[in-house]
Amino acid sequence: MGVAVVACLPACGRDDPKARLEASVGRLQDALEARDVSAAMDLLHDRFRAQGDQDARWARQTMMVMFQRYARVNVVSLGQRIEVDPAPSLTGTIEAQVMVTGAHDLIPERATPYTVRMQWRREGRDWKLYDLRWE
Repeated sequence: MGVAVVACLPACGRDDPKARLEASVGRLQDALEARDVSAAMDLLHDRFRAQGDQDARWARQTMMVMFQRYARVNVVSLGQRIEVDPAPSLTGTIEAQVMVTGAHDLIPERATPYTVRMQWRREGRDWKLYDLRWE
């Protein structure tokens, strides 16, 4: 279970938008590391965009290629800043430094650092990833 999900457990009983957003980010990380395309796709907004012009279909295809290439995928957050818009708390933004590694055995074959900016939209009590950009 992702660290964000564990940290959220006490707060998620209340309607704490920031804790719920942190939990959604943790579920996305868990889905990617478990190589679970379906679980990751469930966290994408219906109008998801990546880098401005890629859509959910592209995201699914990219994950499938990555998961076929690497037996293990790890996503390590090197620091993040989370902001939830004030009431009614319908959008949240996360900026993070992340390292994505892919490996067949114990030693990563690839380790790529990224600066990632994610915009999430709240739907009821759930957060969905709406926009993803990276450098």
